[in-house]
Amino acid sequence: MIRSSRRSFIKSGTTLAGAALAPNLLFGQQKKPAELQVAAIGCNGKGLSDITEISGGNRIAFLCDVDANCAGEARTRFPEAKFFQDYREMFAEVSDKIDVVTVSTPDHMHFPIALEAIRRGKPIMLQKPLCNSLWETRALSNFAKQKGVLTVMGNQGATFTGTRLLREWIEAGLIGEVTDVHYWTNRPAGLWAQGPGLQFPAEPVPSHLRWDLWQGSVATERAYNSKIHPFGWRGFWDYGCGALGDIGCHAFNGAFWALDLRGDFVVEPVELSEADETIAPLRSKVLYHFPAKGGRAALKIHWQDGIADPNKDPAFVRPPGIPAELKLNEDCGQVYVGTEGVIYIADMYGRGAPMLFDDKLKEKSRTIRKSYERLAGGPTQELCRAIRGEGEKPVSNFIDHAGPLTEIILAGNLAVRMRRKIDWDSVGMEVRGVPEARSLMKRNYRAGWEPDLG
Repeated sequence: MIRSSRRSFIKSGTTLAGAALAPNLLFGQQKKPAELQVAAIGCNGKGLSDITEISGGNRIAFLCDVDANCAGEARTRFPEAKFFQDYREMFAEVSDKIDVVTVSTPDHMHFPIALEAIRRGKPIMLQKPLCNSLWETRALSNFAKQKGVLTVMGNQGATFTGTRLLREWIEAGLIGEVTDVHYWTNRPAGLWAQGPGLQFPAEPVPSHLRWDLWQGSVATERAYNSKIHPFGWRGFWDYGCGALGDIGCHAFNGAFWALDLRGDFVVEPVELSEADETIAPLRSKVLYHFPAKGGRAALKIHWQDGIADPNKDPAFVRPPGIPAELKLNEDCGQVYVGTEGVIYIADMYGRGAPMLFDDKLKEKSRTIRKSYERLAGGPTQELCRAIRGEGEKPVSNFIDHAGPLTEIILAGNLAVRMRRKIDWDSVGMEVRGVPEARSLMKRNYRAGWEPDLG
C-alpha cells in the first residue's frame, strides 16, 4: 500500500511528460515556422555549446556578448549573425525579428536579461541556476507565469534518458522507499578560486571587453581582473554561487523530479572550510532534511563539494550500499539509497545508465515500463519543439520546475553563508525565526539597474 500511494501521489502532484503539460498561451493556437530565428546572449564556453545545440534546424540570427573576443568562435561559425555587445541595444533594435533567446552569461546577469526577454514575449532558454539570488528566482518565475511565455532552464539532465529512467524506477518502487540521496563534486577544485584571502588586483580593462556592462546590476564596484572574467566569477557571491549553485541544479534535478521536493525543508551546513563574506568556501558538506510528503518517506540529501577524488580523499563520506571495490566517478556522482536497494549514477546529469545494487533488482528493472518520453537535442531543442507546437512545454520550465529547484539550491547557499541551520518556509520565502536572513536574499542593485516588474 505504501508504494502504491507513493506512485499515485507523485503522478498526481508533479508534471508528467506527455500528459499534464499545458500548451503555452502565446503559441498554443498557431505554429511557428520550422526554422526559428535565434538570439544568443553569451557566446563563450557553455554559451557556445548552447548555440551549437539550438542551431540544428534553426538560424542563429543574432549574437551578443560583452566580450567581443569571447564571441569570436561563434561569430566565425555563424558569420551571418549580427553581433551586439549590449543586450538592451539588441532587443531595442531587432526584437521583432527574434523567435527564441538563449542566455548563457554569468549568473548575476540572468535575471535582468531574462526579464527583458520575457517582457517582450520571447521564449527563453536560461542557463542554470535560474538566478543567483532567492528574490530574483521567485520574481522571475512569477513574471514568466504572468506573461505566459515558454521557458526552460539549461539543466540538460532533465532531458536525458538516465533521469527519466531514474524516475520510472523510483515511481515503480524498485529500491523501496528512498531515504537518502548523496551528491558529490570536485568543484571548484582546479576550476576556479574559492576560499578566504584571495586577491584580485586591478588590471587594465581589455579593449574588447565592456567591463562596466559585464558588472551589470551588481552594486559592488570591483576592478577588472583576468581571474574574475571569463570564468573565475563563479566563486563570488555577487556574480555566481559557488560549487553548490554551479552544479546543484544539475545534481538535485533527478531527486526533485522523481521525489517532488517542493515545499518546506531544513538545511544545515555540516562542515565548511574557512571563507569570508565575498567568496564561497573551498569545501563544504551540506545536509537537507525534507519531511515526508504524501506517499513519500522523509528524505535526507547529502551534498559534498571540493572533493578532489572520492576514491582517495579521506574527508569524503562514501554513500552506503555501494560495493567497496567500485571506483566512483572522480568528477561527480549521485547515489539514491532505498530500503530495498541502491541506485548509482556516475555523473550529475543522468547522461549514463543508472547502476543498481543489489543484483536481484536488475532483472526486476527490465519489467518496468517506459512512462516518460525520451527526448533528443537537449533543453534548447525541447523548447523549440514547444514553440513550433510540436511538443509540450519543457519539463524544466521556470514556473513548475526550474524556479522551485533553484530556490532549494540557493537556500542551501544561504545556510552556508550564515553558517547555521535554517528552517525554510517555501510559501513565505523566508527563514523561520531569522529575519536577518532577508538581507542575503535580495541584492543591492547598482543605480540604473533596479528591476522593473511592471
